[in-house]
Amino acid sequence: MRSNKWLIAAGLLDVTAALLHVAVIIGGPDWYRFFGAGEAMAQAAQSGSLRPALITIAIASVLATWGAYAFSGAGLILRLPWLRTGLVAISAIYLARGLVVVPILLLRPELIDPFLQWSSAIVLVFGLAHAIGTWSAWNGLRPAAGSQRLRSSREEGSAA
Repeated sequence: MRSNKWLIAAGLLDVTAALLHVAVIIGGPDWYRFFGAGEAMAQAAQSGSLRPALITIAIASVLATWGAYAFSGAGLILRLPWLRTGLVAISAIYLARGLVVVPILLLRPELIDPFLQWSSAIVLVFGLAHAIGTWSAWNGLRPAAGSQRLRSSREEGSAA
């Protein structure tokens, strides 16, 4: 499989976002505020609650996993399970999150704040990188012929 610049870029964006989330935990309450996590999260972090850190590390883990899927799709690391499905789902989630601002803007513009605007723009870029990369690599994302035969023989064995 040829490397795919769009998926490499998507993976780098994902990993950067994951590392930024870890930095927010280290940076503490002021970083939670600056990056738009909300005052409740900042105050919880300030009071020593583990909840903000656990939520943030969970988000970082998801982003790192999505980065691994992008790198797998680009051929940089071993093929991950459900690669096509995973990349389509990741693209769809990012694009949906990026575009959620549109109906809000039309129906309830008073709810639009700067955080929603810039975070939507950022994840829209992430989604486009994933979607374009997935689309351009689609045929190369098929499981190898040997793995297809292995799966078929397993299915036949379980049917008997």
